[in-house]
Amino acid sequence: MTSAGQESETATGSVDPAEVARFEKIARTWWDPTGPMRTLHKFNPVRLRYIRDEAAQHFGRDPLAGASLEGLSLIDVGCGGGVLSEPLARLGAEVTGLDPAPTNIAVARAHADKSGLAIDYREERIEDVVARGERFDIVTAMEVVEHVSDVRAFVATCCTAVKPGGLLFMATLNRTLRSYALAIVGAEYILRWLPKGTHQWEKFVTPDELRDAIRAGGLAPDQTTGVVYNPLADSWSLSRDTAVNYMVGASRAK
Repeated sequence: MTSAGQESETATGSVDPAEVARFEKIARTWWDPTGPMRTLHKFNPVRLRYIRDEAAQHFGRDPLAGASLEGLSLIDVGCGGGVLSEPLARLGAEVTGLDPAPTNIAVARAHADKSGLAIDYREERIEDVVARGERFDIVTAMEVVEHVSDVRAFVATCCTAVKPGGLLFMATLNRTLRSYALAIVGAEYILRWLPKGTHQWEKFVTPDELRDAIRAGGLAPDQTTGVVYNPLADSWSLSRDTAVNYMVGASRAK
């Protein structure tokens, strides 16, 4: 479950050039459900429902309505090929997708055009967007923070992009022995769900670290939920177990 990283506060921002290059190599495979992104395609419905349900509750919408996010501005940071951006747009959100890898953006634009979706894809940094004063009802950065060079700076910038009364959603991998065994040894070397080298365990972020960074950015973490894989059903689901994959939802006061 990966998206290309975004940038921080150096000459090139928090983007790690090595991470961008890694995702450039597999950018053409974003929409292949049997390719390197197959795990993401299985995981995507879970994170989509999580965002939809939490946002609908927060903004007083019906989560089962066809366009439960209608009229809400949303920026998907580290959007990759648009695998999450597209279903969010179908829910009615006005979606902007950011990614520093040019091939990712080219793939995302082509697929959105083919799908008849109006998504504003940009090959730029979240820092640039924030510097222009753009703010959004919802900011998502899913499977991104484990790829950036400065987690706290990146999180702070994402927090700044959230409008008063808005929401932030982040998903990442916990830094535990179990995550090393499952997300790296298992997923990359044994099962080969992901290309080798996709993740670096030392860059994984614990829930406490992520929540602290979000609080420092001025938002209140509202909940943390785990996401687990059931090998018998070959499916993902929400869980109280945050030892490997987890998501955090946070809000800015009005």
